[in-house]
Amino acid sequence: MESHLIWFIVAGMLFISMTLAGSAISRLPLTTAMLYLVVGVLLGPQVSGFLRLNFVTHASGIERVTELAVIVSLFTAGLKLRVPVLDRRWLIAIRLAVGSMAITVALVATAIVVVLGLPWGVGIIVGAILAPTDPVLASDVQVEHPFDENRLRFALTGEASLNDGTAFPFLMLGLGLLGLHDLGGGLWRWVAIDVLWATIAGLAVGGALGTAVGKLVLYMRRTHRESVGFDDFLALGLIALAYGTAVACHTYGFLAVFAAGLAFRRVERMASVRTRQSQTDLAKRVGMSDEDVAVDPDKGPAYMAHAVLAFNEQIERIGEIAVVVVVGALLSPDLVAWRALWLAPVLFLLVRPLSVVIGLAGASVTRREIALSGWFGVRGVGSVYYLAYAIVHGLPAAFREQVVGLTLGVVAASVLVHGVTVTPLMVRWGEKANVVR
Repeated sequence: MESHLIWFIVAGMLFISMTLAGSAISRLPLTTAMLYLVVGVLLGPQVSGFLRLNFVTHASGIERVTELAVIVSLFTAGLKLRVPVLDRRWLIAIRLAVGSMAITVALVATAIVVVLGLPWGVGIIVGAILAPTDPVLASDVQVEHPFDENRLRFALTGEASLNDGTAFPFLMLGLGLLGLHDLGGGLWRWVAIDVLWATIAGLAVGGALGTAVGKLVLYMRRTHRESVGFDDFLALGLIALAYGTAVACHTYGFLAVFAAGLAFRRVERMASVRTRQSQTDLAKRVGMSDEDVAVDPDKGPAYMAHAVLAFNEQIERIGEIAVVVVVGALLSPDLVAWRALWLAPVLFLLVRPLSVVIGLAGASVTRREIALSGWFGVRGVGSVYYLAYAIVHGLPAAFREQVVGLTLGVVAASVLVHGVTVTPLMVRWGEKANVVR
């Protein structure tokens, strides 16, 4: 049988199996990512040999696949966070995404330098790779829908969305210390361009495009009954436009895509407030076709946001499958085992909890929120992307195998360890959730 036919069969069996078993899995201490990881191992060279990949050799392709998965997930997360920009819930997310992440980078970098004797540039790169929590694999601990007011879920969603962009300056710093990126004398260029310009302008580009596109589509639908029926193109178009424009302007595309999702949702929220409608009103559509709802002055905004979000969530699942299966296929005992043996527990049990405690010092949060935030620092697709980015941009060959082994080991451990604990802990949390209204 030809190899490409085997891939059709494997993909078909995997998709249908998840459809049949998805409900049962949601009730077990398992996540779908755990199953995808196992499938990847079975397809990889350690078992069947159907998928033979080398991270360094295929780094460019892996970078593109993970890049797509992350930006779709970030846009989806932005659409789910249906709260004003000045809402106080953002304070916790920002403190986690900036303060706690910076502390994590510093602690991981120190551990890499002290334990492995690697240069500080490599240590900071590893810290930047492993510091961001993941918006793709952490979906089980994030907000479930745009009206989810659970404060813990909001904080973890906001953190995972923001720190995929705020980790970039540290990655560039590490590359710069290895002579692979211009930091400027006294780090002036790094501070001015990599930290300030790329971050602030990235958010501004995404916010402006999300607002403009959202308002334009609503105007066309309400006023002219046009631009109806292609919400999937709308989602993909806005993601691509925001990301491409931001990167072309030398800003962080991840932040731009997230900001575009937030701004697009804000357009819906403001329009719904003015008309006193919400997404739940979509159920009240007796005798109305999808086109009628889309152009309706009252229901149109919620319909638009709902359709774009629904499409994005489906694409996000496909991206998750592709990346985690690849990670599973890349795993090998010689590359991963001993390196992850010490770093994963240090990161999960010491570095992450400590960074959260310090980052949220003085914040209005409960001990339970701090404890759960400290545990659910899921590492995943974002870390794989940053690893591929570092290799593509010249990470010296002398350090590649070590950095790849560390990263893949931690990601695999996170998928398994956090996957086993997410369902029981979040079910228990759901019974005692601290809701802010």
